[in-house]
Amino acid sequence: MEDIKQLATALVKAQKAFGPALKQSTNPHFKSRYADLAACVEAVIDSLNENGIALIQHTHESAVGVTVETMFLHESGENMRCGWLTVPAARQDPQGYGSALTYARRYSLMAACGIAPEDDDGNAASKRPEIKINESQMVDHMSSMEAATNQDELKAAYVKAFAACNGDAVWQKKVVSKKDEIKGRFES
Repeated sequence: MEDIKQLATALVKAQKAFGPALKQSTNPHFKSRYADLAACVEAVIDSLNENGIALIQHTHESAVGVTVETMFLHESGENMRCGWLTVPAARQDPQGYGSALTYARRYSLMAACGIAPEDDDGNAASKRPEIKINESQMVDHMSSMEAATNQDELKAAYVKAFAACNGDAVWQKKVVSKKDEIKGRFES
């Protein structure tokens, strides 16, 4: 496992100072308020930067939409990748991909920083074609995570399992929960 002692210390300090993600935008379809991407970034960026942490969000190829990976880079050179989040595009046009990208960046950031989402503005992103999940493949991925003998093996198995979820929120939750359960074995 890569040593991230300085980053971890800085991230704990930063997280203590995170502000709330304010609901400043209105969803026109449901007339509800939500915290948009700008509000989520605003809630964390100053604290991250003050503690020597850069926030980076990479995009990766996806056959169904947009995949985002949030990463923290510390001034010491240490970094932490927070996993991939795939959001299918409701439409195969710039607006569909733009909506999916904004949604993916916002939720990836909230997950990485531990900010609870208050409202869901992803209506365009959630109207997606049904994703078929190979359940026996997912069971195999979960078994690979269970069989991990160290954090590096767990991380590798987790990345594969999460990618196999293809954006299915139910399976993503199961995979993350299993990773967190197993991760406790190696933290001593």
